[in-house]
Amino acid sequence: MAFREANMLHKLLDHFAVSIGEYLKFQIKSGAQVVQIFDSWAGQLSPQDYDTFAGPYQKKVVDIVKKEFPNTPIILYISGSAGVIERMAKTGVDIISLDWTVDIKEASERIPDSIGIQGNIDPGILFGDEDTIKKRIDETFEKIKGRKYILNLGHGILPGTPESNAKTFFEHSKKLSY
Repeated sequence: MAFREANMLHKLLDHFAVSIGEYLKFQIKSGAQVVQIFDSWAGQLSPQDYDTFAGPYQKKVVDIVKKEFPNTPIILYISGSAGVIERMAKTGVDIISLDWTVDIKEASERIPDSIGIQGNIDPGILFGDEDTIKKRIDETFEKIKGRKYILNLGHGILPGTPESNAKTFFEHSKKLSY
């Protein structure tokens, strides 16, 4: 559709952006203190196509929300975002959530200091032992020191992840501070 019926796709994407913006505002009105945009497929686009088919609509969502709720933080997550990190920063979001396919230190050098960072820990690490999980958390936390950061996985918890390992992740995370 992007390359055969681009006008139709733009109309559809615009409709989605407005709907998502309104839905995020509803979440905020219902008590959400922060909201997150998940654009799981935008990372599959070339940077050029991201600038055409994803970035402008992510920015539109942000603009819709910020018009009414300028102080509510907005997080943007794109799976496979390594090639578009700088572009994500131009959408107006407050926090960029990273998957685990990019080194967090390198990503932090590509993201303006005014934008926070979330995530980046490989969810597969939760299949490791307790020491391995804690070590990975500590390494990630050390690499991102000095930045606004929300410790989190680079995607959701994988099926079959031992609950005790998820507990280790959360309990160890709560002990960390700058």
